[in-house]
Amino acid sequence: MVFKRLLGSLGVGGPSVDTVLDPGPAVPGGSLGGHVHLTGGGAGFDIERITLELVARVEAEHEDGESEGALVFDRFTVGGGFRLAEGEQRSIPFSVMLPWETPVTELRGQPLGVVLGVRTELEVAGARDKGDLDPLAVRPLAVQEAILEALGQLGFGFRTADLELGHIGGTGQQLPFFQEIELAPPAQYAHTVNEIEVTFLAHPGGMEVVLEADKRGGLFSAGHDVLTRFTVSHHGVEQHDWNAEVDGWIRQLVESRSSYAAHSPYGHGEPYGGYAHKDDHSHDSHHHDGGHGRSGPGMGTAVAAGAAGLAVGVVGGMVAAEVVDEVGDFFEGDDEEGEEEGED
Repeated sequence: MVFKRLLGSLGVGGPSVDTVLDPGPAVPGGSLGGHVHLTGGGAGFDIERITLELVARVEAEHEDGESEGALVFDRFTVGGGFRLAEGEQRSIPFSVMLPWETPVTELRGQPLGVVLGVRTELEVAGARDKGDLDPLAVRPLAVQEAILEALGQLGFGFRTADLELGHIGGTGQQLPFFQEIELAPPAQYAHTVNEIEVTFLAHPGGMEVVLEADKRGGLFSAGHDVLTRFTVSHHGVEQHDWNAEVDGWIRQLVESRSSYAAHSPYGHGEPYGGYAHKDDHSHDSHHHDGGHGRSGPGMGTAVAAGAAGLAVGVVGGMVAAEVVDEVGDFFEGDDEEGEEEGED
């Protein structure tokens, strides 16, 4: 993406900046590489700092309903401290490490509807300007893909994926938001639960998997939510029977009578010291209203899933184009707000 507003506002032709990410999706906890291409303007300028921001579209639940906005969840200084001469072209390579909890935007090449971007900030003469965003694609870690594939094999279908502002208590969550992947239950569970939500909280030593079931009410009982969590390792993924493992998780979740449960099967042997619970500015309110306050395909990009896995059968074949358009549309009006956030 190219922008010329910063130095143009000084009354002279300013440099242009174009950030190009390396091809292919990144992975949580992995490297994100690329180049920042600079082209000098009508005069020489001292480039004090070049910063990359990771930005996500995040939803927030509150008393008046639901809102969404852009949230910066990491920043990296990738260059600066040099003079860019008039008309000079310079390319700054970079390689940064994504947070382990970076959300997944696609599964086997098919977008899930989560919007992430990389925004370039240029600082010159004490002034800063945030450029447009480049879409950021993130594929799942091997263990995440194995779990999602197992859920697909067990008959669960993908509904939506979104990012929720808040914290899941009792976990090691680091980012100020978490990703929820909402799944429709197969026939054998449809009479018991409305949906299952999966959240991955990865870290260098492994990953926490938080499962939430929206349980249906009975003749003499109201519906309620049940949460449980498990730890898994990044190692030995290919040797593990994930279908059996995940099926056991779902059975424990669905059969649980308590509001919260804690288990620690595969990966780490020590049980959790607390219960998983959602704490995100009235986030729980949307779990008890029957409709869940969830967005439709326009905001979540619904995907149909087959028995071969959650990524099978993208509706209409138009998802990829819609998500790319959504990145531009959503962040287009965010520059002024971002500039205010960037001022110290």
